[in-house]
Amino acid sequence: MDTLGGAEFAPETTYLNTASCGLLPLRAVEAVRALAEENATGRRGEGAGSFESVGAARASFARLVGVPAERVAVGSAVSVHVGLIAASMETGAEVLVPEGEFSSVVTPFSVRADLKLRYAPLDRLAEAVRPGTALVALSAVQSADGRIADLDAVRAAAAAHGARTLVDASQAAGWLPFDAGAYDYTVTGGFKFLVSPRGTSFLTVTEEAQESLVPLHAGWVAGEDLWGSTYGPVEPLAHSARRFDEPTSFLSYHGAEQSLALLEEIGVEAIHAYSTALAARFREGLTGLGLEPVPGDSAVVAVPGLTHRHPDLRRAEVDVSARAGNLRAAFHLYNSTADVDRALEVLAG
Repeated sequence: MDTLGGAEFAPETTYLNTASCGLLPLRAVEAVRALAEENATGRRGEGAGSFESVGAARASFARLVGVPAERVAVGSAVSVHVGLIAASMETGAEVLVPEGEFSSVVTPFSVRADLKLRYAPLDRLAEAVRPGTALVALSAVQSADGRIADLDAVRAAAAAHGARTLVDASQAAGWLPFDAGAYDYTVTGGFKFLVSPRGTSFLTVTEEAQESLVPLHAGWVAGEDLWGSTYGPVEPLAHSARRFDEPTSFLSYHGAEQSLALLEEIGVEAIHAYSTALAARFREGLTGLGLEPVPGDSAVVAVPGLTHRHPDLRRAEVDVSARAGNLRAAFHLYNSTADVDRALEVLAG
């Protein structure tokens, strides 16, 4: 079965669940295995992994989303990055988010009782920005139903009112062309469409926003002189966004180095065209079955009210997910038209 990912992927099911977790390419699996074996035998010697691999992953991600590597911090999870932003906000600041937004984008703000959290429908988010709004936080692609946000409108409204912007690209980066430099902050989990191991995530911060972001979890890896920062207070911290790095999960980032390099080789534009064509075929087939998928051009396809068919698909080894009352399928570089047709065949049965 020919796919855009070629022999790098070896799914054993009809895997349409990248919106939950992406498949690892074989080269990433080999990198993780090699480092694990080195750590098990002591062959690596001092240290549990390579900062060069971390740097390569940082640089690859930066190129994929169109920002300098100096604006990228690495970490373990989106919620940690968002928590850092939330902790740095002034008392009384207003944060505007879409209704039904993914919890990792919302909760770090909601647990701060001294912040004002306000909600608006996604399609009216831009018009809900008002004087006094400090931050607009949203996902580029909604987790629950795959809708693509009107980021241009939100960015323009935020700029008109002096608000900053935070975009979660976890359901977008890797298939949707995305310019992270257009926003004050972006956060991205690596384990979905970036086909990287869990424990990888990326924060981008503009130079201006870096000035007010407090590096609350700074450790020795956040020092400008990495190996000269192992004892005592770290001085100085890195002059780049690296000062917001979390301590590194080397196994995860050795894998991510390979995964992100593969995405660069193929190209996001090619992946976008490929995955959205499969999604369009699936939407057309669903309509032919009398079902009503959420409209749009997303690689993530949701069908409201169809979650009762999730067990049928699972028994047929068609891997999708049920989220917020939707049956959700997601298409990526390792899927094929045969995968689309198999899912439709089960739903027609």
